[in-house]
Amino acid sequence: MRIGLVLPQAPAYSETFFLNKIKGLENQGHTVIIFVNSAKIHLKSSLNVKVAPTLNGNILRIGFVSFLKLMYTFLFHFKVSIRLYKLERNDGVSFLQSIKNIIINAHILPESLDWLHFGFGTMVFNRENVAKAIGAKMAVSFRGFDIGIYPLKNPNCYSKLWGKVDKIHVISNDIEELVYKNGFKGKASIVKITPAINTTFFKKKEQRSTAVNNNFITIARLHWKKGLMHTLEALALLKKEGISFNYTIIGEGIEYERLKFAAYQLDLSEEVIFMGKISPESIKDKLQNADLYLQYSVQEGFCNAVLEAQAMGLLCIVSDAEGLSENVQNGKTGWVVPKNNPKQLANKINEVLNLKETEKNRISINAQKRVNEHFNIEKQQQEFINFYS
Repeated sequence: MRIGLVLPQAPAYSETFFLNKIKGLENQGHTVIIFVNSAKIHLKSSLNVKVAPTLNGNILRIGFVSFLKLMYTFLFHFKVSIRLYKLERNDGVSFLQSIKNIIINAHILPESLDWLHFGFGTMVFNRENVAKAIGAKMAVSFRGFDIGIYPLKNPNCYSKLWGKVDKIHVISNDIEELVYKNGFKGKASIVKITPAINTTFFKKKEQRSTAVNNNFITIARLHWKKGLMHTLEALALLKKEGISFNYTIIGEGIEYERLKFAAYQLDLSEEVIFMGKISPESIKDKLQNADLYLQYSVQEGFCNAVLEAQAMGLLCIVSDAEGLSENVQNGKTGWVVPKNNPKQLANKINEVLNLKETEKNRISINAQKRVNEHFNIEKQQQEFINFYS
């Protein structure tokens, strides 16, 4: 098969959830073409990438590029262009917007595909009819923000999509529920394929004791939805109770200054270390030397970092945001705490710190076993092959 994957930009080295999927499909003989809005990230030579027309700059440049793309598409791909135009007009799209939609999708229209898969729900806008225009089936993935937050600001944003999509991919049961809550009543099948990690790479070097050294860690983009402010507030409560700890945050983002200042205000400057962005090898080393992983997100589709922490044998405490309560089984492979409640998080951390060693070992072993069996790359790759069959 020929499968088109629509993404904001070419997947970076760290975006293994896309790279592993592509590798698995190509190993089975399928051709994967990646359609992106931007190619700023350095690409691996093996990736087949098509970049959307660059429509920025002054109005004369935009007009010139748009005219060239429109003429080229109509001259060399007339039938597909006319088909897309008619489909758009039948949906009540204005003449001008219909022409714009031909231009912005000029990098997709020439391709002969079996499937056109939008990697995030928000990538589908102004492209709902492209798959039908080129004679392909359409798939859409929903991962978290695109179905949990974006529709709150843009009600009914997927109403045009629901009657056109052939298959919907979700990464957790909670994400599937959100699809229905946002108006899906179509005939498309919804398929859950959870994230996966390299369980061979994320594996403890040696069996170590789970005795508490009070080294806590979080790997997350510094964004409000990761709940890091609540995490810091919970840790401040622990410090007031006389509990000593070190807390490492790995990641970068727009909330860095706010979080850094919050750590100062909460008297946590000595306990909290902001590592920024580091390599996967360094992440593995940091996980190896930690004993408690915290992911107290406000919104979270699933979270690969939590899978990696469990695979490394860390005790994990997470919030109940979307897929996290499916990622971690409360009381079996870790602990799930209601979100937006720093005091409850602090109480749970304190409770875990005081567990018997045998109980910590039980949780750690259960987590490692479950991740190795259910969240490995090979399983995920086969599920995507089945998805398109």
